[in-house]
Amino acid sequence: MKKITVNDTMQQGYEYELSEPMGKNFSPDFMPDLTPKEMLALGVFGGKYMTDCQEEFPKDWFTKAKLSSKEKDISLNYFSVNASQSLNEWQQKGWIHPQDPRGWFQWYCRYYMGRRTEDDARQIRRWRAFKRHKSAVKKNCERYDFGCRKKQRQALLHWGYDSRKC
Repeated sequence: MKKITVNDTMQQGYEYELSEPMGKNFSPDFMPDLTPKEMLALGVFGGKYMTDCQEEFPKDWFTKAKLSSKEKDISLNYFSVNASQSLNEWQQKGWIHPQDPRGWFQWYCRYYMGRRTEDDARQIRRWRAFKRHKSAVKKNCERYDFGCRKKQRQALLHWGYDSRKC
């Protein structure tokens, strides 16, 4: 097993082991449409999410990533809309656990890399619950009408659902 040590602005000395091959052996209840690399290349979280923790992940995830070095830049999002709540709001709602202080996407990146933890079931339940937004887009929008429900479509991208297909 490979061990990863994290030292970035939100975690110092956090260690985890990769117990599965990268991108393999996911829970049967968890089948995202997009990999973290694809999500970063499409434009998610205003480009600000992964700017200080790139050393933890494969370099090729960032070759086409749309990132902002200064502040959140909504124009970098695929649908050019803000579809994120603040980290403070996530913390107040109890969505953030200490092992993944950046939230769901950080958990997904680490899960994709091969980490498995006791928090997996909770995060997978949260991901599955978000799928209702995909149904809403399909119900209310013409297929491939990317101007329809842009915020909801962007939020789906943030959760690994490819909203360009609905």
